[in-house]
Amino acid sequence: MKKINLKNILKKTFKKSPRKKVKKSKSKKTKKKVVHKLAKNKVFKKKTILKKIDKNAKIEKKINNLRITRNNEQKPEIKKIKKQETAKKEYKPKDYIVYPKHGVGQILSVSSKTIGEIEVQCYEIKFEKDKAIGLLPINKQSNLRSLSTINQVNKSISILKSKPKIKRSMWSRRAQEYEQKITSGKIYELAEVVRDLNKGDDIMVDQSYSERQLFEKAYERILFEFQVVLNLSREETQKKLDKALKRNLEAQSIKPVIKQEEIINTPK
Repeated sequence: MKKINLKNILKKTFKKSPRKKVKKSKSKKTKKKVVHKLAKNKVFKKKTILKKIDKNAKIEKKINNLRITRNNEQKPEIKKIKKQETAKKEYKPKDYIVYPKHGVGQILSVSSKTIGEIEVQCYEIKFEKDKAIGLLPINKQSNLRSLSTINQVNKSISILKSKPKIKRSMWSRRAQEYEQKITSGKIYELAEVVRDLNKGDDIMVDQSYSERQLFEKAYERILFEFQVVLNLSREETQKKLDKALKRNLEAQSIKPVIKQEEIINTPK
């Protein structure tokens, strides 16, 4: 019979449990997982930091593009105001002149004004009809003309008394021609427009709105020029014009008859 060894029996019975080894292996695995997570977090943080840096760099580039570098900066140059070449003054303040587009006007004063960094001497012209004040450089005074003389006024009255010369073309073309004559500023052409568009006391004659407008425009301009040249009141100049055009003859013939009746009825 074999001898029973107590030591061996006790060793078998009191062997160390393998659980402790398992625990050790688990702890090692957990440590590895934690280390892996920390590494991932570090990489993620680095990526976010790099993205932020890229964004900031892009923003700085945009700002730098908008900014002008000091080398390219241009200092504002102080420019001296240039003077325009002046011409001899043909007109004086309080003189009446004719501007083609606006008619008769009066020069108020001569003043120098800066226009586009250039000093320009201008006429200040007052137009009573339009109730406006205009500026005209002295260099362009060739566009102005002085008032017509008494001989020219008499000639224009003879034009008004003559027969109208109406073309058989379309009204649109005739209207353009009349407009050009009015804006020319020539007194003879104004008289021709008034003569051609005048309908007298013919109530039956139909006149369009555009015809009346052109007639009134030309009539007012020639009337104001006659008034200034002849040094008469508006009513007296209007009577002279209406006589030449044979307008409002009934109203003018009634007035002296009323005066005669009043003289007859007055006691001696």
